[in-house]
Amino acid sequence: MPELPEVEVTRRSFAGRIAGAQVLCVTLGKPLRWPLGCEPAALAGRRVISVARRGKYLLIHLDQGLLLVHLGMSGSLQFAPDLEPRGKHDHFELQTSQGVLRLHDPRRFGAVVHARSLDDASAIKLLGGLGVEPLEAGFDPLGFHRALRLRRAAIKQVLLIGDIVVGVGNIYASEALFMAGIHPALRADRLSKPRATRLHGAIVSVLQRAVSLGGSTLRDFSSAEGQSGYFQLDAMVYGREGLPCRVCGTTVKAMRQGQRSTFFCPTCQKK
Repeated sequence: MPELPEVEVTRRSFAGRIAGAQVLCVTLGKPLRWPLGCEPAALAGRRVISVARRGKYLLIHLDQGLLLVHLGMSGSLQFAPDLEPRGKHDHFELQTSQGVLRLHDPRRFGAVVHARSLDDASAIKLLGGLGVEPLEAGFDPLGFHRALRLRRAAIKQVLLIGDIVVGVGNIYASEALFMAGIHPALRADRLSKPRATRLHGAIVSVLQRAVSLGGSTLRDFSSAEGQSGYFQLDAMVYGREGLPCRVCGTTVKAMRQGQRSTFFCPTCQKK
């Protein structure tokens, strides 16, 4: 699943190029996770103002309303002056005066949803429960620690929920916990203030590095320019079960938490 770094890399790869474009038409393929929420023809003539991000959602702001785009499990966006004819897994296409934006999504768990504004019920339903952005100033160590003290679940699971800090998905939660030296099964409310502060810093550091490396391409992720990510080649524990820890040499282990694989070093990460 594309996580926050992949979504941010995608945003950066086309936001500047589509800004100011006029929408010519919208073409839909097979149904996605949620309906568009308006007639495609109603978007013709709108102008793209900017592209922002909230968690794992891309927000394409128009001169009237906005489009909320989620890449789901296997989605990716392309943006180019011309694209090949649509294939069977291309389910949304926004033709503009500056190029074509296309959502390719084989598993169809992604979505494009129209909202009249961020205060619209459809936007609030998707964005209202999201936590603070980890790469913005609102994510502070003390507030993070206070929120963790109210949670009795394992710290890895708390991070994945996304209502304290948004966008720390499976890959980057494993990596941040390793960097902070925290066992993924430790209860969140048992983190001391110093350990929560280390985890806060690790989350920011890991996500910033992932963005700089273009995200992670585990299967088929690419940016809107068709570029793959390389963070997975730099990972310390994720996907390295049975291999020696890059720090201490102990064999990296994996366990299941909430139907997701968690990777950790039993020596470097303590409860």
